[in-house]
Amino acid sequence: MERIQKIIHHPLYKEYTGKIREWEKDRPFCRHDYVHFLNVARLAMIIKLKENIDVPQELVYAAALVHDIGRHIQYETGRDHALESGRLAPPVLKAAGFSGSETDMIIEAVVNHRNEQVKEEKNLKGLLYRADKLSRECYFCEVNQLCDWKEGKKNETLLL
Repeated sequence: MERIQKIIHHPLYKEYTGKIREWEKDRPFCRHDYVHFLNVARLAMIIKLKENIDVPQELVYAAALVHDIGRHIQYETGRDHALESGRLAPPVLKAAGFSGSETDMIIEAVVNHRNEQVKEEKNLKGLLYRADKLSRECYFCEVNQLCDWKEGKKNETLLL
């Protein structure tokens, strides 16, 4: 997983995650930080193994690590963070050693990680969508009642 190490140590990746951290420093709700990124990666791996989905582990981790890196742009401008993450990720992925076709697959998953139409797909897009949604621990959240997520979207039940 050498390429994953290159992502997390890449100067642009650190810059983007630092900007998100600054925007969210007083946020009482779920944050878009390394904990979230790793939770998404690990949940995607569990789903991948459980459903026998043929996606390389490095692609799962890469997609999870970069899927929200454009969040700071959404805070600054209102533009969709999924699309912005897809725009920001390619230089980081290329520097980490991902091929053009691997990068395309990762970016397709990133830009679709909020698209409910990919939810049941047995590929990286479906894995990232489901893992991202499952990563939110609404059942433990102390500010759940203040959250603006619609009730149907909140994870109120721990799924095993």
